[in-house]
Amino acid sequence: MTSFGDLLGPQPVLLPELHDAEDALDGGADPVVVAAAHPSASIAWAHLAEAALDRAGDGEVNHDVVAAYAFARTGYHRGLDLLRRNGWKGFGPVPWSHEPNRGFLRSVGALAKAARAVGESDEYARCLDLLEDCDPRAAAELGLD
Repeated sequence: MTSFGDLLGPQPVLLPELHDAEDALDGGADPVVVAAAHPSASIAWAHLAEAALDRAGDGEVNHDVVAAYAFARTGYHRGLDLLRRNGWKGFGPVPWSHEPNRGFLRSVGALAKAARAVGESDEYARCLDLLEDCDPRAAAELGLD
């Protein structure tokens, strides 16, 4: 049985830890340096996207919103690559409770926020649907409820 209670559904994907990138970020390293050193680490791209969104504030589209969109999309795609290498078939649980999954999920959440900020409502909706499919509590954890 999966942790999501579906006997016939796929097992949850639990991504491996990316110790070097995660430890560097936890130690206060600049996410730019971490992303350059570990470009496959979604968590570094999520940090960059979230920081850009924080700088952008609420208002007109600006360089920070566009940068956040690009950072988040990079983290999302790098996360998809890692998910697929770990058995994900494009659907099924990616639990928020598993810390290494959060880089991908945070990238999707940041992409949703950046898409909403630039008026890309279809992309925003797709991101929310993906988060719901991965883990129903992810959107709320990311402030998207």
